[in-house]
Amino acid sequence: MKFYNVFIFIFSCSILQLSAQNMEFEDYDPPSTLVVPGKEIKKAKFPFIDVHNHQFRMPSQNLQEVVTEMDKLNMAVMVNLSGRGRGSDEHLMKSLKNVKTNHPNRFIVFTNISLTGIDEPNWTEKTVAQLEKDVAMGANGLKIYKSQGMDNKDGKGNRIKIDDPRIGPVWEKCGELGIPVLIHAADPKSFWDPHDNKNERWLELKLRSRRKRDAKVTGSWETIIQEQHNIFKKHKNTTFINAHLGWYGNNLGKLAQLMDEMPNMYTEIGAVIAELGRQPRNAKAFLTKYQDRVMFGKDSWNPEEYYTYFRVLESDDEYFPYYKRYHAFWKMYGLDLDDEVLKKLYYKNALKVIPNIDKSLFPE
Repeated sequence: MKFYNVFIFIFSCSILQLSAQNMEFEDYDPPSTLVVPGKEIKKAKFPFIDVHNHQFRMPSQNLQEVVTEMDKLNMAVMVNLSGRGRGSDEHLMKSLKNVKTNHPNRFIVFTNISLTGIDEPNWTEKTVAQLEKDVAMGANGLKIYKSQGMDNKDGKGNRIKIDDPRIGPVWEKCGELGIPVLIHAADPKSFWDPHDNKNERWLELKLRSRRKRDAKVTGSWETIIQEQHNIFKKHKNTTFINAHLGWYGNNLGKLAQLMDEMPNMYTEIGAVIAELGRQPRNAKAFLTKYQDRVMFGKDSWNPEEYYTYFRVLESDDEYFPYYKRYHAFWKMYGLDLDDEVLKKLYYKNALKVIPNIDKSLFPE
């Protein structure tokens, strides 16, 4: 019996070793053995405005529960970009009523437009009128989803371009009304690249296969991005917030060039903190130079994920993990931003661009 138990033990160890040697790449996730100073930051150094969030349940949501979590993070104001939900007047009206009744100074609501019926002769006039009505009700900005420019089709089945001239009056009206347009165009370029061993987002595309893009269906990445830049350049009196660093977080030199070319373009860091965290010196230099043009955004409401944003922006910590390995298999480094740069990123720039935010919530 003793010999049998020894045999079983050796056999089991051999199987485990063989299994480990033949594991799939996506299972390889060793904890780091590096021991360096640093710790999580669970509360931002200064009160901040999250300019890129989505609260689809806002019409009936218990906002006090959200505010309780916001207070723990030192989030003074959340901008809900999904004011119309799936497109209804009722959704926007109930969202605005809930905010006004319960927490009028803690939430800002943006509206949205629908491209349905864009072939109809009066689509432009109706959409501009709807935008004016929404702003009169209390909406403080316009959010454009990535489906515009990739997925939305006209009556003939053609992709509706971001710079479609029928939408031009909408951008102009936003400028007249003094509200910003926060626009998400395309996705990371890697989603259009071959899904092979040269693709930096191989793991993400393996685990989230629906994110793979086909230029024949959506248009090429370059085409979509250029259409976006076309409207920025044409509608100079409208302020645009280019979501996700315009998908140039991995090429801050190019983003800097675009910032110089288009002074009415701001940007935000939602869902791209991992790009900044892997190039701390370069990212700090960029955020310092363009400190008047970049805002804080997150893009999803998971309070614990904000800790990584705070740590990247505020600390000088080294080699700490991102919270989603399939987004970033590399480690993060703190940028240790100066206080004045942090204040502009956290709230001052948003106060300049987004109307009707309660300034009393923030230090001078």
